[in-house]
Amino acid sequence: MEKKLINGFEHLSYSRPDLSLEKLSENARTFYYEMNQRRTVREFDTRPVPVEVIENIIRTAGTAPSGAHKQPWTFCLIQDPEIKRKIRGAAEEEERISYASRMPTTWKKDLAPLGTDWEKPFLEEAPYLIVVFRQSFGLQDGEKVQHYYVSKSVGIACGFLIAAIHQAGLVTVTHTPSPMNFLSEILNRPVHEKPFLLLPVGFAKAETFVPNIERKSLEEILVRY
Repeated sequence: MEKKLINGFEHLSYSRPDLSLEKLSENARTFYYEMNQRRTVREFDTRPVPVEVIENIIRTAGTAPSGAHKQPWTFCLIQDPEIKRKIRGAAEEEERISYASRMPTTWKKDLAPLGTDWEKPFLEEAPYLIVVFRQSFGLQDGEKVQHYYVSKSVGIACGFLIAAIHQAGLVTVTHTPSPMNFLSEILNRPVHEKPFLLLPVGFAKAETFVPNIERKSLEEILVRY
């Protein structure tokens, strides 16, 4: 592999297979068809999932681009039933308050077709929980390291994570109870890490129903110049 110095730092030559136009179209179409099957699922089978599957899913999330390549994320993988029980209890308490007083009527009306409420049994039923934390700054040898575009970087990594979960044949639901500080306390995370997203991961139940909704068409989301 060819190497060269740029600004005094080693760079490696990069290449991808030179695919035909037909193969490019096939790859793009196949990936779209696969991802278009992805759905948010709240009903989980309790059967186990090999941990190496989840580890490789998280490895995939770790390949996401980030500001100045600081990789400002931490992925906490939870399998312990007692920790899951604590997370569910704290999350449901926040959700109960939100549904009762924090959410405006319009928000609850928009959620109605999705069949959601404050109860979150999936936080215990799913074999794994992945809690993603964003690092406000880094630490190296006890010294503070600045991070850049943290929320954007972690958001992209979460997109990779969700795609990898689906590609592996598993399901998830993006859960963001507000506030989420209880996750830092239960998992004993350092002060420079802030909870960003909670994802239960596992197999869908054999008989699972999801809302009959449609995604926006290409014409609705694409603007050409």
